[in-house]
Amino acid sequence: MKTIDKIPTGKISRTGKMVQTGIKVGGNYLKYYSKKALNGDLSRDQLDESNAEDIYNGLKSLKGSALKVAQMLSMEKSLLPNAYVEKFSLAQFSVPPLSAPLVRKTFKKYHGQYPNELFDTFSLDSVNAASIGQVHRATKDGKELAVKIQYPGVADSISSDLAMVKPIAMKMFNLQGKDSERYFKEVEGKLLEETDYVLEVKQSIEISEACKHISNLKFPQYYEDLSSEKIITMDWMNGIHLSDFAKQNRDKDKANKLGQALWDFYMYQMHVLKEVHADPHPGNFLVDKEDNLIAIDFGCIKKVPQDFYEPYFELADKDKINDPELFNEKLFELEILRKEDSPKEIAFFSELFYQMLSLFTAPFHGEEFDFSDEGFWTSVTTLSEKYSKDQELRKMNGNRGSKHFLYINRTFFGLYNLLHDLGATVKINNFKQYS
Repeated sequence: MKTIDKIPTGKISRTGKMVQTGIKVGGNYLKYYSKKALNGDLSRDQLDESNAEDIYNGLKSLKGSALKVAQMLSMEKSLLPNAYVEKFSLAQFSVPPLSAPLVRKTFKKYHGQYPNELFDTFSLDSVNAASIGQVHRATKDGKELAVKIQYPGVADSISSDLAMVKPIAMKMFNLQGKDSERYFKEVEGKLLEETDYVLEVKQSIEISEACKHISNLKFPQYYEDLSSEKIITMDWMNGIHLSDFAKQNRDKDKANKLGQALWDFYMYQMHVLKEVHADPHPGNFLVDKEDNLIAIDFGCIKKVPQDFYEPYFELADKDKINDPELFNEKLFELEILRKEDSPKEIAFFSELFYQMLSLFTAPFHGEEFDFSDEGFWTSVTTLSEKYSKDQELRKMNGNRGSKHFLYINRTFFGLYNLLHDLGATVKINNFKQYS
C-alpha cells in the first residue's frame, strides 16, 4: 500500500483539500446528469461509486476527525447507499500509513527517542492504519508488542474539521439554530478524548480489569511506561478482525459464542459500569484461534448519566412503550419532546419515536434474540427510508433528544450490526451472572 510522507495539518491546507474533493464530486454530478439526459433509465449506482471513491480519497489523505466521520458513517448501513458503506468501511482499519521516515520523526517528537532506542525490535511498516493512528509490531524483553502512534496534527485539527462538515451535517440531519451546538460539542469532546492516549491507556486498563471475568472475552495488557500522550504500547494479540471472521464463518455455535461474549461485554458496561466502549466497529475486535473475542481499543468511552440511563432503558420495556401517558413523560425527560412544541409537533414526534423505539428495542422484549433475522433488518431499513423521505419531518426542527443519544445510539447500532454480521443469537439477560 502506498505510504504518506506528509499530512495537511493547517486549517487552510485541510480546507483546500476538502474544496478539491468537492470539485471532483461536482464533476461527477455533471457527468451523471449528462448521461441521464441521453438515457433516462440510468441508475445512480455509478454516481454513488464515483462520489464515494473521491470523498474517501480526500478524507484518507487528511486522516484525523475527517476520516473518523467516514468511519462512523460506514456503520450507518440503513442510511447510506451501499457504495458509500463499502468504501467508507476501509477507514475502520485499512488506510494508507505514514512512511518510515515520518514514523521515526513522529515517534521521536512524541517520545523523545527513536523507536529502535526504546524497543529491542520495531517494524517501521505499519500493520494497521486507521483514522487517528497506526499500529506497528515491536518486541521488548521477549514480549511481542503492538505500538500505536498518533498521526501528526490530529488533535489540533479537530475543531476546524468539524467546522467544515457542520453545514453538511446540519442539512443531512435537519438541525436548526443554536440548539444544534450541543451535539457538535459532544462530538468534538469525544474526538479530543480519542487523541489523549494517556486517557485511553487509563480507560483501557480500568475496563479490561472490570470485564476480565466475562466468558470468552480477552484484552491485551497495557504498558504505561512505554506509552505517552501520543503513543500506546500493549501486548500484540493474535487473531483476525471480527468482520473477516464473520465473512468466512459457517458455524452457528461459534457465531453464538462470540455474539454472546460481545453482548455480555456491552450490557455489563452499560448496566453495571454505566460507561461504555462507544466505538463498536469491526476494527476494534479480533477473534483468536479458540474463538475468543479480543477487544483492543478504548479511545472512545461514553459515560452514561443516571438521569439519561433510567428513562432510556425504561423505554426498552414493552409495557411502558405501550403506555401513552408514561411514554410521553419519558420523551420529555429525554428531551425528545419540549414544552414549547405545538400539539402537531408532539403528535408527530410521539408517533415517530413510538415506531422507532418499538422496533429498535425489540431485542429486549424476550429472553433471546436472533440478530440474523432479516425481517428485523428489513423493518429497520424500511422505517429509515420512510422518514428520510418524509417532507413533514423536513419542515420541523430536527434538534431532538439529549446529547447523550449521539454515542449511546451509535453504540447500539454498531453492536446490532456486528451481531447481524456474525449471524448470532444471544441470551439477553445472560450478562447479569457477572454483576
